[in-house]
Amino acid sequence: MPYTVINLGGVAIGVGIILMYLIRWWFKEKHQWTALLPFVLALIYGMLAALATFTAWSALGLVTWALIWVANVAGYAGLVWGVGGNSPIVVRGNPVVLTDGGFVIVFLLTLVFIALWKWAPKVPNGKLGAGVFSGMCLALSGSVAGAAAVPLGSAVNMLGVGFTGTFT
Repeated sequence: MPYTVINLGGVAIGVGIILMYLIRWWFKEKHQWTALLPFVLALIYGMLAALATFTAWSALGLVTWALIWVANVAGYAGLVWGVGGNSPIVVRGNPVVLTDGGFVIVFLLTLVFIALWKWAPKVPNGKLGAGVFSGMCLALSGSVAGAAAVPLGSAVNMLGVGFTGTFT
């Protein structure tokens, strides 16, 4: 698998999705916090998926790489051909490394995400998909969104220590 990188256009796509859902939440969903929760949780999962699969050969890694590639191409087209700007690479220098326990937590969260997608009728699949896509776009950036990956990765690693300590 190619080295997963994100360009400024891909990050712009991720931020744009967040802005669109915030506007939807404010006007259509009448700023009810419960309506925003599925998107935010999917956003966090998308960040974790991108961190867990950074240069990984796995099914989740291939999906993540493909979605980040789509974001990079669409964002590049929007910035360069759409408004005449540039789209440099903005990937973090040192991605967060997950422990074996951290990978277990990401695996479990992947199963939860699939179950929500398939069997939660009140949670719109579009909201889940947009949140995951946006999270993947932002997790590898070197900005504030990328910096959020450090506490997120650390928290997942800590949960993983508890999980592996319980079952090993």
